[in-house]
Amino acid sequence: MQIFGVDIGGSGIKGAPVDLDKGDLAEERFKVLTPHPSTPDSVADGVREVVGHFGWQGPVGLTFPGVVTGGATVRTAANVDKRWVDTDARALFSERLGGLPVTVVNDADAAGVAEMHFGAGKDRAGTVILLTFGTGIGSAVFIDGKLVPNTELGHLELGGHDAEKRASSKAKDDGELTWEHWAHRVQKYLAHVEMLFSPELIVVGGGVSRKSHKFLPFIEGIKAEIVPAQLQNNAGIVGAAMHAAES
Repeated sequence: MQIFGVDIGGSGIKGAPVDLDKGDLAEERFKVLTPHPSTPDSVADGVREVVGHFGWQGPVGLTFPGVVTGGATVRTAANVDKRWVDTDARALFSERLGGLPVTVVNDADAAGVAEMHFGAGKDRAGTVILLTFGTGIGSAVFIDGKLVPNTELGHLELGGHDAEKRASSKAKDDGELTWEHWAHRVQKYLAHVEMLFSPELIVVGGGVSRKSHKFLPFIEGIKAEIVPAQLQNNAGIVGAAMHAAES
């Protein structure tokens, strides 16, 4: 079965049909840049462009980089325009896509669900945490395979700042940090997360997951097993499609 998935991020909007039997993209994904300012209307236009690229006419699952309650309402917007707060995202996207059935879920939660079902977290019990390093830091927490939604651990305090302001992939790029320097920041963040949650497994996702060999060897002193996401930066698309299928 194929369902369309769209992953909305602070820097890009990407999507593709997903083969839910394989947990992989059925076609090469299509991506557009996230508009600036990233208002509800401008992002909805970007989503329409991505979905329209494939001529898709079925259900669409979308991720959003913030807290989403009731499968529809946006509650936070740390890395997109603040006008998203209290927006009924499901209604907005459905209208912009010509009435197609739409579901909306937190982006890291979607990536986590995909990794737990098809990737690095498959068949893992206990506490598993997926962390996506990108424009910000997203999180998905699982206890014996069950999701604790909308955890937003990227906003834990680290050195007097939101952790994502210090340890996200964007922070690395903005500060022109070496992989080793950035890894030390990530290590401090992971140590804080571990102190709070004592996970058995930490899955590192987001775009940097495909370059995990450049920074994971520098991370030391964490008791949890740390592995890169197997679905890498496609996890959000796959998870969005899974959510749409379940709904």
